[in-house]
Amino acid sequence: RIKEDLRSGKSLRAGIDSGFKRAFMTILDANITTMIAALVLFKFGTGSVQGFALTLAIGLVASMFTAITFTHYMLKWTAETNSLSHSKYYGV
Repeated sequence: RIKEDLRSGKSLRAGIDSGFKRAFMTILDANITTMIAALVLFKFGTGSVQGFALTLAIGLVASMFTAITFTHYMLKWTAETNSLSHSKYYGV
């Protein structure tokens, strides 16, 4: 999403903000679907299947937290760094 915004002429900072806003619903939808699958596995599974479901749910929550907070913060930080602010570093 960020690449699309950069290709359309937006600045790097605006592209990062817009890209994260547009991608958030897709990320949230995929994670909710996976969480439902983990809940079903936990409810109807036994033993190691329940363990897998629990591990999947914990990993999903940790991944979602990291994607929303840390990754967004790091991209904003690199966009403000002069040596890393060229759009070629972001695949454009």
